[in-house]
Amino acid sequence: MPDTVSEETLLLVDPDLDFLDWATKHLAAKGLRILRCDDAGKAIKVIEKTKVNVVVAAVAIQPFDGMDLLGRIRTESPDTLVILTTGFPTTGQIIEATQRGAHDVLRKESLSFELRPVVESALQTVEDRRGAIPPTPELPSQDGRVKIIGVSRALQDVFKLVGRVARSDAPVLISGESGTGKELVAKAVHEYSPRRQQEMITINCGAIPENLLESELFGHEKGSFTGAIARRAGRFEQADGGTLFLDEIGDMPLSIQVKLLRVLQDGSFSRIGSNDMLKTDVRIVAATHKNLPSEVSAGRFREDLFYRLNVVELRIPPLRERPEDIPLLAEYFLQRITKKNGMARIRISSEASESLKDHHWPGNVRELENTIARACALATSQILLPADIPLASNPGRTSVLEHGLDEIINSAPSDTPMMAWLSRQVAGRLLDRSGGDLKATSIALGVDLAALKRMLSLND
Repeated sequence: MPDTVSEETLLLVDPDLDFLDWATKHLAAKGLRILRCDDAGKAIKVIEKTKVNVVVAAVAIQPFDGMDLLGRIRTESPDTLVILTTGFPTTGQIIEATQRGAHDVLRKESLSFELRPVVESALQTVEDRRGAIPPTPELPSQDGRVKIIGVSRALQDVFKLVGRVARSDAPVLISGESGTGKELVAKAVHEYSPRRQQEMITINCGAIPENLLESELFGHEKGSFTGAIARRAGRFEQADGGTLFLDEIGDMPLSIQVKLLRVLQDGSFSRIGSNDMLKTDVRIVAATHKNLPSEVSAGRFREDLFYRLNVVELRIPPLRERPEDIPLLAEYFLQRITKKNGMARIRISSEASESLKDHHWPGNVRELENTIARACALATSQILLPADIPLASNPGRTSVLEHGLDEIINSAPSDTPMMAWLSRQVAGRLLDRSGGDLKATSIALGVDLAALKRMLSLND
């Protein structure tokens, strides 16, 4: 713990006395007083009598749990930062804890390497904000209707960001590869927001022809075009007071992007065939698997619309970046599929689980679910072995590179020679890594300084 932190008080709350002993030694630092207790009732009494800066509390405590303790601490001592620890935090627990004002939520098994830096961060926050921490409004507990499976740090960071952004009306842009679960995250943003009593309407911008998409979004008047036999309210009217989820926003035609921009600016729009301006109160959540900055550079997506949508970005990591989530997801899909089809319980062997973790999963969670469904359909026993799971050939390093090259080619602007554009991207990235050192970058690329400068000046 850094010596710069002085005269701070940390309270540990956990029923496990061995953990309290370990954490006390692990977190000991000059100028830090560590208090400890083994139940929530005692913790409240300590906070009533003592100025506590940071609390590290288990969710599984008595006589009331850590979520209730968090709420009581926020009421009794709003300046106190609370870090919750739990074995397997659910989506709902992480989002709700963040909304209630938790500084962080940590898994028990990761405490040996995460607890110390997170506590240091909390103590530094206390130091930086001393006397100026605004109390976080406590929102009512949610039912947690959206269930997103995952224990990886990357996914839990997404849950925490959902908890922070859900209570506002700011537009949210969800990015990630196909099959990562962007729609589930959009539902979580809606269901943990003040708009949860109203509907979330979803529309796939890439699945509807351009001539129909405008009518689908904004509605039309009777007779405004062939086939318009009656007035029709569009999705913006239907979603008034709720959330409109625009999936695959990167596929929206430019002509419709202009009208969408106006709605985002002032909430006004008109039906096709009408001059009357209508108003709507809609929270926009958009999602895309495309690289929108590259689409903007290529002229396929409006820059002003991109910045209007990208107030808060939620990036969903691909499955290959969070292998620790794969066995949990596989088990979840296995139980759901066997229960739905009235099948006997099937288990996944440890060898099969490892083979799942080694797979690249270009189709992400959707591919994993389909793989488990096929394995269940073809299963000849109650234990799935590696041979029972129909995995495509593991792509390995070569296919990973091919996948990356496909991503690069797809994102390249159409009005610039491919190799010239690619040279600039590589040169720019290496220059960033070298801290702006042109000489080091030219050596890494194997070119002279004049050639490097030509690469970097492309289209400037």
